[in-house]
Amino acid sequence: MAVRTPDPDPTPDLPGDVPQPGPAWLSDIELEQVRRRLPLIYVEAVPVRVDGLGQVTEVGVLLRANAVGEITRTLVSGRVMYGETLREALFRHLEKDLGPMAFPLLPASPVPFQVAEYFPMPGVSPFTDERQHAVSLAYVVPVTGTCEPRQDALEITWMSPDEAVSPTVCEELEGGRGALVKAAMASVGRIR
Repeated sequence: MAVRTPDPDPTPDLPGDVPQPGPAWLSDIELEQVRRRLPLIYVEAVPVRVDGLGQVTEVGVLLRANAVGEITRTLVSGRVMYGETLREALFRHLEKDLGPMAFPLLPASPVPFQVAEYFPMPGVSPFTDERQHAVSLAYVVPVTGTCEPRQDALEITWMSPDEAVSPTVCEELEGGRGALVKAAMASVGRIR
């Protein structure tokens, strides 16, 4: 899957102290240890543009370089920090991936359209992540502003719902996320 959510730069607690990660973040070593023992909680967002009636007109798919340098398509995704609400995590990752001027309209309810389980071994579910067992809460999120990807996202491609669920695009989405996009479009009545 190769979706990396970088931890923010550590900040010193006191002047002269060695910078330490915030209490909600894990060091790379701690994260690797946790990933071998526990499923991690993620949020994922399918960014969409809607018309005046609230009908989805476009779906945003991110272009990223994965850990081995391949260019792949993916969705907004990232871990939920300790003490962070789902809404806060969703907003943080949308801003991180789409930029501060995306102006996402977070759902009124924290109920996702799907819960996706990612496993390190293929075949257990449609979703795979070679690093870990992860549970992801997936949301369709309308965005109204200008999207300028930041962090490790290279660009966002806007396409019609039919294009987004096409076999070509679905195969390019890493970790089985093509199935997630199809479920997202089904949840908003754009496909059967």
